Amino acid sequence: MISPQDLSARRRAFRLLHESGCFVIPNPWDTGSARYLQRLAFKALATTSSGAAWRHAKADGQLSLDETLVHLREMVAATELPVNADFESGFAADAAGVARNVRLAVDTGVAGLSIEDSTGDAGEPLRDIASAVERVRAARAAIDESGGETLLIGRAENFIVGRPDLHDAIRRLQAYAEAGADCLYAPGIKTRDQIAAVVSAVAPKPVNLLIGFVTDLTLRDIEALGVRRVSVGGALARTAWGGFMRAAQAIAAEGKFDGFAGAAAGAELNSMFRVDQAMTGAGQ
Repeated sequence: MISPQDLSARRRAFRLLHESGCFVIPNPWDTGSARYLQRLAFKALATTSSGAAWRHAKADGQLSLDETLVHLREMVAATELPVNADFESGFAADAAGVARNVRLAVDTGVAGLSIEDSTGDAGEPLRDIASAVERVRAARAAIDESGGETLLIGRAENFIVGRPDLHDAIRRLQAYAEAGADCLYAPGIKTRDQIAAVVSAVAPKPVNLLIGFVTDLTLRDIEALGVRRVSVGGALARTAWGGFMRAAQAIAAEGKFDGFAGAAAGAELNSMFRVDQAMTGAGQ
């Protein structure tokens, strides 16, 4: 059982990470991947709605609120690091529902959570700014009522839902910042000019950049552009799925087993998780 003091310490540490420099916040999809990323000395982790959904044989966006809350509790318990929640659009049709659900998310122990402005409707994929702002304000109020330690991330989904309008995305991020978002995020922007424009528009508030694709940008380049944190979304989960699918397809289609090249050693995995389990048990 994680103590309230420990959760507060994680949340304070998470907030401090957003004050200077640039850090990577990778996205595990289950407790094992979270434990491994902790061993690599990352300073914080973030959940991924897509990776969590695929784990349960569902498409991104199909996990229920209850399933998501269970996942968040599992991830918080799996690691000593602060965990940021991909809380999608708040799992509610109105601002009051967002506030109610954000309180439930905060109760899982997460150190941060994001609220996005997508609708799930292909015809009208983005909420109008006024209603999206109302939802961010509701999330802000719910966090404040819960002690105010959890960071709120406002997301403009323009580039993810097929509406790649940088000007509109920036207008949305600025509105979310004014509504109380602590960190701003426009997943899907890729070019240096796009990144720099977003950073400048919401300064001095920190910006999260999604890197879920092959790029020549290094972490040093990204930091020089003023980005505070870098997440990878479902890319690590997709990478794992890619290896699994290629190996399984080779067996099914060709009767070949060469897809196991590069697989992790079972002895290494057993040793790693045996040590982790012993440490977890000692701390309980």
